[in-house]
Amino acid sequence: MASQGQCLSSSSDKNRKVNFRERLLIIDSQLGVKDVEKLKFLCQDFVSHKKLETCSSALDIFDLLLAADLLREEDSFFLAELLYILEWISLLRHLNYTKQQVESLLPTQRKVSLFRNLLYELSEGIIPENLQSMIFLLGDSIPKIPMTSLGLLLYLEKQGKIDEDNLTSLEYLCGKTVPKLVEKIEKYKREKAAQLATLPVDKETESLHQGEEELFSRSDTTKFLRALQEGPCQNEHTRSNESLKRVFQWLGFTVHTHVDVTKGRMDEVLQEQKSHPGHADGDCFVFCVLTHGKDRMVYSSDGVPIPIGEILSHFTAQQCPGLVGKPKLFFIQACQGEAIQPSVPIEADALNPEDTFPPLEYRIPITVDFLLGLSTVPGYLSFRHMEEGSWYIQSLCKHLKNFVLHEDILSILTVVNHDVSRKADIRGIKKQMPQSANTLTKKVVFPAPPGALQW
Repeated sequence: MASQGQCLSSSSDKNRKVNFRERLLIIDSQLGVKDVEKLKFLCQDFVSHKKLETCSSALDIFDLLLAADLLREEDSFFLAELLYILEWISLLRHLNYTKQQVESLLPTQRKVSLFRNLLYELSEGIIPENLQSMIFLLGDSIPKIPMTSLGLLLYLEKQGKIDEDNLTSLEYLCGKTVPKLVEKIEKYKREKAAQLATLPVDKETESLHQGEEELFSRSDTTKFLRALQEGPCQNEHTRSNESLKRVFQWLGFTVHTHVDVTKGRMDEVLQEQKSHPGHADGDCFVFCVLTHGKDRMVYSSDGVPIPIGEILSHFTAQQCPGLVGKPKLFFIQACQGEAIQPSVPIEADALNPEDTFPPLEYRIPITVDFLLGLSTVPGYLSFRHMEEGSWYIQSLCKHLKNFVLHEDILSILTVVNHDVSRKADIRGIKKQMPQSANTLTKKVVFPAPPGALQW
């Protein structure tokens, strides 16, 4: 009986697989040649271009997805997502999905990148006349062969003329031929920044593991200081700016300062730095921002809010291969809200859990070797001394100087947290608590040169 039962089970499994393949066959029968080309384009990030080029039907693509374990009977959402993008809503039922179900799952299960989806949407808005105009504008930089809109965009991508962070050529082409498509590009930028700003931090990499190898970071990598000198903040930012400059020069960094940076100039600096040739010889990258801000944002000198996630996204492994395996440290001195952290008297060694601050809401890109240090927790103001400068930056510089020979950066930031948390305004009412998140994989220790830093 046990043998018979096993046989029946195997037969049932085989029937289920056949039924699933039959459903895929039905879907294939409804898709035309243009649909196949669109599917091939949307799968570029999952299946090699060479393999996709051999596909002449949707079934060929399905076979590749099955082989790559991207399509299974128990998990067919990727195909459902593809059909949803192609607006083949009627075919979703063959995968046991509805339009509403797909839309509800996309935020957490999306596989097609925002960039790939943008290119697809742009291609759908480029009619033959627009395409010819784009090809004309590109001149001799593209081959003189027949191209579809998808083909043109894929060519520009393969040639490195466009990527998820470099949309200058796209904005130019669309602006000159189909201005309404520029709105889609702007929407993509907002969605990408929001996505990066809310990605969860990997809990296993949020703190260092015991016994890991130390990473010594003598560096000639570029370190940026950005100060917005507006109104009463001008002198305080300048003092903090100079303190940072001196301490990081002392630590062996090549320091570059950018003052009164507009949104346009910030974009230029980020583009320059993600491909900076100096990264190859350096072993650490530090980026400091001193400005005004609000929740998850910092302001440029012309008042444009810039998502912190957008800044960090330029230095992921994909976007900045020169910094792969090297620590990337970001320090943000800016308000992150308008609330004032209250002063609560506590006894030594006693802390009321109800009085603790909320968990860090900032999220850094899911990649290794990032550290994000914030002068205050989300939703709260960040304060400065009228003569000495910002509490956070002055404490950071002071403790880098005092502990750099003995402690790693995370230990130093813990001391900074303690120091800043004990500060208050003259009335003892206004308080501040810095916070940080990291995906560092090794201890980061700065070997300071001989001699003491003179302040």
